[in-house]
Amino acid sequence: MSWGGLKKAASRAGTTIMQKTGQVERTIDREFAEEEGRFKVMEKETNNLQKEAKTYLDSMRSMASSQARIAETIALFYSTDRTSDGAMSGHAYKSAVDELDANVIRDLDAPYRATVLEPIGKMNSYYANINAAITKREHKMMDYDSARAKVKKLVEKPADDTTKLPRAQQEHDEARDIFNLLNDQLITELPLLVDLRIPYLDPSFEAMIRCQLRFAEEGYEKLSGVQRYFADSIRDDYANGALDTQVEGVLEEMRELSIYGP
Repeated sequence: MSWGGLKKAASRAGTTIMQKTGQVERTIDREFAEEEGRFKVMEKETNNLQKEAKTYLDSMRSMASSQARIAETIALFYSTDRTSDGAMSGHAYKSAVDELDANVIRDLDAPYRATVLEPIGKMNSYYANINAAITKREHKMMDYDSARAKVKKLVEKPADDTTKLPRAQQEHDEARDIFNLLNDQLITELPLLVDLRIPYLDPSFEAMIRCQLRFAEEGYEKLSGVQRYFADSIRDDYANGALDTQVEGVLEEMRELSIYGP
C-alpha cells in the first residue's frame, strides 16, 4: 500500500471511531441497504447452490462405486455356481453396475460439470468484483462523512485562516460527488444483477434435470435386465412376509451348526 493509501486508511479508521462515538454523522441510505441485502442473500444462496450441486455429483459417483463393490462381493459368493437363478442374477447385476459405474463419467460427470457446475462457479466468481465495488462505496462514503463533518465544524467555529473553509467545502463537494456516483450506480445495477439470476440459471437447471434423467433411465434399463432372473412373485412374497420366513429358516439352519456354539 502506498503512503497515500496508508494515510487514507488511517483517516477512515479515525472516522469510524468518531462515528461510533457520535462525533461524525454517518450517511444512511436505506435504498442501498435494501439492495445490498438482496445481493448478499443471492450471493449466499448461489454459493450454497454450487456446494450442494458438487456434493450431488460426488454422491452419485460414490453411489455408483459402492454399487460396483457390492456387486463384486455378490459375484464372489457365486464364483463356483454359474447355473442357478441366484448366480445368474448376481453376475448380471455385476455386469449392469459395472457399466453404470463407467457411464457416470460419460453420461453424468462431464456433461454435469460443463452445464451445471461451471456456469454456477463462473457466476459466483463475479461476486469478488461486486463486493470490491461495495467496499469502495463504503470508503468513499466515509470520506464524504468526514469532509461534511469538517465543513460543519469550520462553519460553527470559523478558523483564523479564511481559506480553510473554501478548501474544506471543495473537498466536501468532490467527496460527495464521487460517493453519489458510486452509490447511484450500485443502487441501479444491484437489482438488475439479482433479477438476472433466473434467466442465467434456467439453462443449468434444465441441464441438471436432463443429466439426472439420462442416468436414471440408463440405470433402470440395466437393472431391469437383472430383474428377469427373479420370480414374478418375489415382490408379493416380500409384501406378505414370505421372504422373512425364508430368511428366518436359513438363519435357523446356521444356528444349528456346531460352530455356532451353545
